[in-house]
Amino acid sequence: MAFDHFGKFGAWQFYTQFSPESVRELEELGYGAVWLGGSPPADWDGFERLLAGSESIVVATSIVNIWASPAEAAADTYLRLEEKFPGRFLLGVGVGHREHTETYTKPYEALVNYLDILDARGVPRQGRALAALGPRVARLARDRSAGALPYLTVPEHTAELRGILGPDRLLVSEHKVVLDEDAARARAVGREKAGFYLGLVNYVNNLRRFDFSDADLTAPGSDRFVDAVVAHGSAEQVADRLAEHVRAGADHVAAQVVGGEYLPVLRTLAPLLAERLN
Repeated sequence: MAFDHFGKFGAWQFYTQFSPESVRELEELGYGAVWLGGSPPADWDGFERLLAGSESIVVATSIVNIWASPAEAAADTYLRLEEKFPGRFLLGVGVGHREHTETYTKPYEALVNYLDILDARGVPRQGRALAALGPRVARLARDRSAGALPYLTVPEHTAELRGILGPDRLLVSEHKVVLDEDAARARAVGREKAGFYLGLVNYVNNLRRFDFSDADLTAPGSDRFVDAVVAHGSAEQVADRLAEHVRAGADHVAAQVVGGEYLPVLRTLAPLLAERLN
């Protein structure tokens, strides 16, 4: 299956940060998708506004939390949007974090059951993707969805997931961005954002598999950790780092700008990212 309509680069931000105007501008800049973070509810009324305000860019959830949004509601939203905007909405779903969910029990089984309901409601495999870090959920993403949406990741993880998914599944790697050539200042901004995730066991356990030590992964995180998960420096250096995921096997890289307004940063990066596709 080809995913060329996603383009190689997109924008990941908290879902309420996007507007029809910003999505249209990102489309005009050449970004192929916007990734709506912060667990948007499946029945959020903003999906249609974002799609209606643009022409071709993909709007995707990253992710709908299965504990917070019933599968029936997610299916209804997908089917409505697919009918009105064919091929432009991707339903990303995931189990979230045990630290934030009182009902977080047997998450793998819960995710399988959620997919069963999506199947029964008529949501096609190519219309959904799974938040996946480890091999088990990556295999589930391969077998029962369009592909995987890893978060807080590094190119080595992207390469591992591509090996699990095979060549024909979607792989979208999120990566954080601070456009600042002052390394100490950029790390401080990046650490404030990325360090939060070191309190979540699924991310810590995943990163341990890629040669990060306990010292690296003890909050607020070492410089090595921050440098790995937050691209910072000049616009050229940031573009090079994002492109590493493409070379490692990602179909698409979702850039999350942290610290400051995201649109000015993405305007600066757009031509440089386009150059790296040649």
